[in-house]
Amino acid sequence: MAGESTVSRGHEHVASVTEPDGLSPPLLYWAMLVIASGICLSVLDATLISVALPSISSDLKIEASASVWLINAYQIAIVVSLLPLSTLGDKVGYRRVYRVGMCLFVLASLACTLSDTVTQLGLARAAQGFGAAGIMSVNAALVRLIYPRAKLGRGIALNALVVAGATAAGPSIAAAILAVADWKWLFIINIPLGLVTLAGAMKYLPASGKSTAQFDLLSAVLNVATFGLIFVSVDLLAHLDHSASTLAMLAGGVAVGVIFVRRQLHLPLPLLPVDLLRIPVFALSIGTSVCSFAAQMIALVSLPFFLQHTLGHTPVETGLLMTPWPLALMVIAPISARLLDRYPAGLLGGIGLGIFAAGLLALALLSSSPSALDVSWRMALCGIGFGLFQSPNNHTILTTAPANRSGGASGMLGTARLTGQTLGATVVALTFALAPGRSWIAMVIAAVLASGGAVLSSLRLSAGPR
Repeated sequence: MAGESTVSRGHEHVASVTEPDGLSPPLLYWAMLVIASGICLSVLDATLISVALPSISSDLKIEASASVWLINAYQIAIVVSLLPLSTLGDKVGYRRVYRVGMCLFVLASLACTLSDTVTQLGLARAAQGFGAAGIMSVNAALVRLIYPRAKLGRGIALNALVVAGATAAGPSIAAAILAVADWKWLFIINIPLGLVTLAGAMKYLPASGKSTAQFDLLSAVLNVATFGLIFVSVDLLAHLDHSASTLAMLAGGVAVGVIFVRRQLHLPLPLLPVDLLRIPVFALSIGTSVCSFAAQMIALVSLPFFLQHTLGHTPVETGLLMTPWPLALMVIAPISARLLDRYPAGLLGGIGLGIFAAGLLALALLSSSPSALDVSWRMALCGIGFGLFQSPNNHTILTTAPANRSGGASGMLGTARLTGQTLGATVVALTFALAPGRSWIAMVIAAVLASGGAVLSSLRLSAGPR
């Protein structure tokens, strides 16, 4: 492999890579295009089907609350595998993990298009989530390799813009596809786009240094058991399954989690970067991310049901009504990256999430027959607030961690986002089960979570360096 050499240490052979200070144009641009394409595909699929859930539930003859599992299957698969894959990236190289993840994502997307039952689609979505985890787990670490240190903030801001923009734009893109095709085309489009991205990853992504620390397989198993048991049991509880087996599953997940965390305290290359969580600013930034993405997912999942079932809009109209959110976000996100040079991330995040909470509360208070303008300005307010928060928060998470822990920081960034999104989807399922047709309740919960994120972000102002 170009740029690599093998160093012999007794019986141990360690691959090492001489890492320059980023890439030079035009290679830098091609590499970032690959990163942006991959993250768009993986992040979009977390939210793309939200607009189509009413159609899918009708087509597959399932309840609305059960259809949310198609989002959670994807989310949970990513959450349980993100940290092991990010640590594996430190061990075997980030681009190798990225390539394998993209390959699996394409194959699982094909399986989604061939699914005719909710069980088949749920399993295919889970496989797709494992592929997406390979992409997401090393995404930010690759950005740190691609950009020179002096311009790293620009690369992180661009990456954050793509992540946040893709998340919020999912409903609008889905609406455009559903205007001319059925819901299976939401997955069909991944196949050619994924193959092109995979070809770019094979050619343009840079090699990374490889840790000589032993990959702890037991920690990987404990990680999967912890997150899998907890999130699956929480999802079952959200569907009003209070059986002894569900409660035992939740208790088992918590017990395994305690063992998992205690094991990480003594490892040189911990799967769960507990050493990074000892940094106050890092820990607060992770908490801020969880709260904000939980609030965002609640809105993106519950709003299509409100707009279609309560107000009678078509899927296409629903996507158009939600479009001001991603448009506002795309305008504000680059501005927030520039503001970071002058103002602390804690301040920008606090203000942004405060605005986001106000937008969510305004959506919760919509009348029973709102005009397009009534909906649009509220969506735009949410986009403005989220855009102001996202780039500075990601920059803080990645730059607070030491350079040799980029993989761990990247994994935690993704884990925080996916944990928040999974919890958000679970809240929606619980709300639909307990209070059918009252999506405003979910929106109020989302506003409370965004307000909590604003408080956590503001606490960073007194926690140390930004």
